[in-house]
Amino acid sequence: MVKIAETYHVPVLLKQSIDGLDIKPGGIYIDVTFGGGGHSREILKRINGNGHLYSFDQDEDAEKNVNNIIAEASNDSGIAGTENNCGLTFVRSNFRYLKNWMRYYNIDHIDGLLADLGVSSHHFDDETRGFSFRFDAPLDMRMNKRAGMTAADIVNEYEEEALADIFYLYGELKNSRRIAAAIIKARDVKKIETTQDFIKAVEPLFKREREKKDMAKLFQALRIEVNHEMDALKEMLLSATELLEKGGRLSVITYHSLEDRIVKNIMKTGNAEGKMKQDFFGRIETPFKLINNKVIIPDEEEQLKNPRSRSAKLRIAEKR
Repeated sequence: MVKIAETYHVPVLLKQSIDGLDIKPGGIYIDVTFGGGGHSREILKRINGNGHLYSFDQDEDAEKNVNNIIAEASNDSGIAGTENNCGLTFVRSNFRYLKNWMRYYNIDHIDGLLADLGVSSHHFDDETRGFSFRFDAPLDMRMNKRAGMTAADIVNEYEEEALADIFYLYGELKNSRRIAAAIIKARDVKKIETTQDFIKAVEPLFKREREKKDMAKLFQALRIEVNHEMDALKEMLLSATELLEKGGRLSVITYHSLEDRIVKNIMKTGNAEGKMKQDFFGRIETPFKLINNKVIIPDEEEQLKNPRSRSAKLRIAEKR
């Protein structure tokens, strides 16, 4: 059988992130970023028919991978393959609704949560989804194709100042105002509908030697806005903090500084802003104990095998 994780998305820092969960027999675990199912498969392998795993993904393409993962997990454990008896429940939803879904399943506490926050290779390689500037495609970028504004809606409808703010905050682009102005000028002539329409509008503003890096930042900024990624991440992490049992683990892989900052702040202080609260004796009050003070990154071998893992950072914390 072809491993779905290898064809849809290569799981990054697989062993380190799952080891970080310190999986216990009979525990309840959550993978909030199912994707190709690589991390979920490894969790199922380790719980081995004991405990339960809830896997989240809002993308219908990811849901198509569930049966393959069930079959592989069943082969590993020797149990006939159904969702119920292999210990997997798939939830097709944005992970920001984590707490609501756990309430729906009557789950009060969990023993561990894993998040691989990177966009699946599948999304970048799918020519129809508009996530990559390598292909000419409708400017969509929605993880959930059933709802919400597309990237085209945003670039055609947002005010110039709002566009500039997005590119500055989420793409960290210093020339964000010039980029926004160029988009307004282009859309006054013709509606921006495809990735190539978008690129043509902004390309003259990028220096040739940095064009690919800056274009990637621009597409990242637009994708974050389309999918409300920063708000969703904060809500999910705060829900996870609340749901985790004492001794439960949080294992999170990030790919850019914005999301990494939020994860680091919550693990160190319990809030996304990083505001430190101290008790009467001056000790920092935080719901977590850091398992790794220094971020874990892929070794040279993994980076060579999977170049998209190069920017990955893993942080692990345990609930006090």
